[in-house]
Amino acid sequence: MAERDPDAPGATGANLPALSPDPGAHAPPHLRLEAFVYGTVLALIVGWVLYIGKGVFAPIVMAMLVVFVIVGLTRQLARIPVVGAVLPLQLRYALAVVVSVGALTLIAYIAIDNIDRVAARAPAYQASLLGTIQSLAARVGFESEPTWATLRQILRDQVSLQSLIGSTVAAAASILGVAIVVLLYVTFLLIEQRAFAAKVDRLSSDPRSAALIRQIVADVNARVGSYLALKTLLGMLQAVVSWVVMWWFGLEFATFWAMLVVLLNYIPYIGSFLSVFFPVAMAIVQFGDPNTIVTLAIALVVVQFAIGNFLDPYLLGNSLNLSPAAILVSLSVWSGLWGLPGAFLAVPITAVMAIVFSEFAATRPIAVLLSRNGTLSGD
Repeated sequence: MAERDPDAPGATGANLPALSPDPGAHAPPHLRLEAFVYGTVLALIVGWVLYIGKGVFAPIVMAMLVVFVIVGLTRQLARIPVVGAVLPLQLRYALAVVVSVGALTLIAYIAIDNIDRVAARAPAYQASLLGTIQSLAARVGFESEPTWATLRQILRDQVSLQSLIGSTVAAAASILGVAIVVLLYVTFLLIEQRAFAAKVDRLSSDPRSAALIRQIVADVNARVGSYLALKTLLGMLQAVVSWVVMWWFGLEFATFWAMLVVLLNYIPYIGSFLSVFFPVAMAIVQFGDPNTIVTLAIALVVVQFAIGNFLDPYLLGNSLNLSPAAILVSLSVWSGLWGLPGAFLAVPITAVMAIVFSEFAATRPIAVLLSRNGTLSGD
């Protein structure tokens, strides 16, 4: 997140003095075992601290990743034909900040605008859902009066759509509060940009150590920042196309669901499933017509498949050099530690860890395990 131009020559720290090998690389077996035990205990302690302090750490990490998005957008603006090459660095930063803050403000506005509307329509949705189940029961010959009356009573007792929507509204309000905190952190982190490069240079009196820190920061900015920026643009494209599909079918709150598509795009694997599941669930309670519901579901799946399997790999490729297994495990671990925010942050955090681990001999094997094919950027 340094102030210097990310596209300037030498910004990636490619011409660094050679670092001495780790003295523990050829340590005796008992010392290796001791280091492994200490490392495991330290990892467990750090994991416990992250778990109990998730309310503090998660917003800070999210703010740092928003700053990475801004840095990534700054890079992408520099690559715009003709115009990008002549835009000053500060102007590119300003444009990236305006786009990022504007997007966050728009998301907050859409969430607030839809909370009251969803809560007000909850009784109608519950009645529509019961009608859909009744129609389905009639089609399969299940509608004998005592049985259906029992089923309807069970549904009313156990499936309260109003309660479900109420809890969803509360969760949305909580997310909105976190978003405000994140925005404050982002503001102060951006203010710190001016002094960040000088602070990095003074973190160590050893020139080689300072150069290594600059290289790690530049690598994180280049890879994670660009990944998040492109992922954001792809999510917006996916949301626009999905919104057109939902608007065509007349799905209510299409803008809100499109906003969710943008956010869920950051969650690997299950994000695509949820991007289809929520609008289809809305269609079930709104339409009640199986043909309309199935057609809408197919259209949304086609959008997810086309962008996720063709455009996404074309633009992103393997920019983070993470194996699918590592992504899946990191998703489970960070979701367990921080819940929903952890699911959003799993891939960027793991990518940063892999970049840092690859620069030290003691942790390089971990970076190799996290990589897609065992090859690291410095190999």
